[in-house]
Amino acid sequence: MADLLWEEVILARERIAPFAHRTPFLTCASLDRATANNVFFKGEFLQKSGSFKFRGACNTIAALTATERTRGVITHSSGNHAQALALAARLHHVRATVVIPEDAPEIKRLATAGYGAKVVLCKPNLAARAKVTAQIVKETSAIFVSSHDDNQVIAGQGTAAAELIEDVGDLDYVLVPVGGGGLLAGTAITASHLLPKARVIGCEPAEADDAYRSFRSGKRVEEVSTNTIADGLRTTLGVRNFEVIKSRVFDIVRVSEEEIIGAMRYVWERMKIVIEPSSAVAVAPLLYHHLGIEGRRIGVILTGGNVELEPFFQAVFSNNRRKRGR
Repeated sequence: MADLLWEEVILARERIAPFAHRTPFLTCASLDRATANNVFFKGEFLQKSGSFKFRGACNTIAALTATERTRGVITHSSGNHAQALALAARLHHVRATVVIPEDAPEIKRLATAGYGAKVVLCKPNLAARAKVTAQIVKETSAIFVSSHDDNQVIAGQGTAAAELIEDVGDLDYVLVPVGGGGLLAGTAITASHLLPKARVIGCEPAEADDAYRSFRSGKRVEEVSTNTIADGLRTTLGVRNFEVIKSRVFDIVRVSEEEIIGAMRYVWERMKIVIEPSSAVAVAPLLYHHLGIEGRRIGVILTGGNVELEPFFQAVFSNNRRKRGR
């Protein structure tokens, strides 16, 4: 299957080229010093819709037949895939419906609606998301587009790693956040063809570690906790993705909530860029020395930058009011 998907990655690059940004790579001298490695970041926070998810969504819709497009598309997502599918659908003149859990960041819900999709809210659990989506599919015949467990989505996500490797050359390791596993599987497929000696490592919150447990046991874990700040990684590992990950991924490591927040703050302060917690999950293993490696060339995919900033500004506003009242 991996060889077939590599062919799909090549096709995906052609399909999404007129729509997706070729995002830049970035470096950070202070992080290089702190980790004793040379680190190259793929800036998918600058991708359309604010995350790498646009690649997979765009490729999937671009691959639909004319007849399939008339049926419209639907998905359920905590946010980034929602926005990506909504924008990709609009660019291809396809109707889109997105089922979003009630606890998803408001900025992601508003952006999804702003891109033109019909937004339907549901209870914040995977069972509710699936049930509401299935009912709408039954009523409308819309085509379901998985956020991760789909060959076209996997292939689309694999294009990010292809660009990074073309831009920076040889890498010893590639670090990728893992939730549903579409990006990790796509990256592993791409790296195995372009850099067969590179080790691809999945990075996961300890509070939502189904991929870690699946990888260790060799059996896909079907339940996942959602108790993590990395809201983009609260998805169960996909069936297709797990098959690729078992054979193509070197390891999966876990990081704590404190480490995720610390890594996100480090990138905000040192690199002067805004990344979301899910992106920081791939920075944390380096910053907190979980990998035990030095002197290596390491690629890190910064997956997105869709952060709910309103609580931060409200806290600043409240703090300033208290100071003025003294």
